[in-house]
Amino acid sequence: MNEQNLKIEKLAPNCGGEVLDIDLAHVSDEKTITALKAALAEHGVLFFRQQDITPAQQKELCRRFGELHLHPAWPRLVEGHPEVMEIYADKDTTRIAGEEWHSDVSCDLKPPLGTMLYLIETPPEGGDTLFANTCAAFEALSEPMRNLLDGLTAVHDGEPVYRQGYGEKAVERISYPRAEHPVVRTHPVNGRKGLFVNRTFTTKIVELTQRESDALLAMLFTHIEHPLFQCRFRWQSDVVAFWDNRVVQHLALWDYFPHRRRGHRVTIEGEVPF
Repeated sequence: MNEQNLKIEKLAPNCGGEVLDIDLAHVSDEKTITALKAALAEHGVLFFRQQDITPAQQKELCRRFGELHLHPAWPRLVEGHPEVMEIYADKDTTRIAGEEWHSDVSCDLKPPLGTMLYLIETPPEGGDTLFANTCAAFEALSEPMRNLLDGLTAVHDGEPVYRQGYGEKAVERISYPRAEHPVVRTHPVNGRKGLFVNRTFTTKIVELTQRESDALLAMLFTHIEHPLFQCRFRWQSDVVAFWDNRVVQHLALWDYFPHRRRGHRVTIEGEVPF
């Protein structure tokens, strides 16, 4: 493979691309990293099949995109690697994270840039993940609605999410992250504007009354989740997905009980949305 030119097959018109002929465990060329950054911004989520990557290699690769993020509440980490979350569900699991549309830890002051998930073991069927491109969603709105939203801010609150835990006891804190972010944020790589509100963390638009906010947020959530802006990915073992939390939301389907699903997730720190 010429590392300057990635081979990418689109999964859907507005979201998702599969990167071919690349071994993530041995990416070292800075031009490849630059190409991956551009592809991530363009497609929102990238998929890589037939990978074999250790936790240390996964962390090393993610550090090429930014500092590593430590989750404020996740209870299950890979031993010796506090930056690597173990994703795990089996017959004894009572609840999984991610069953509602969300952008990872959007309640942080600096929400994550991206997330890399390496699935090691998958169920015989089910367990798909849906992704939605919020730039395409914003651009599909009418001009008056875009003008209304641009300049508004919204509250993202982790307290009601993390206090419940993830099917097991979350890391206990006096309080969990809470932040205000623009409803419409600009992508720092390509300048596209996208909606930055999600069903899991966003509780109120600051400038509106609660009644107005509830109505507008309900419309935006439903709009973002429209199939037109989505791709749906069927996992296999040894597949990596790398998604851009700045412009993509996702939902993990838990339709594979009682089968087991296991993987490693590394998240990359982002910047204050603008």
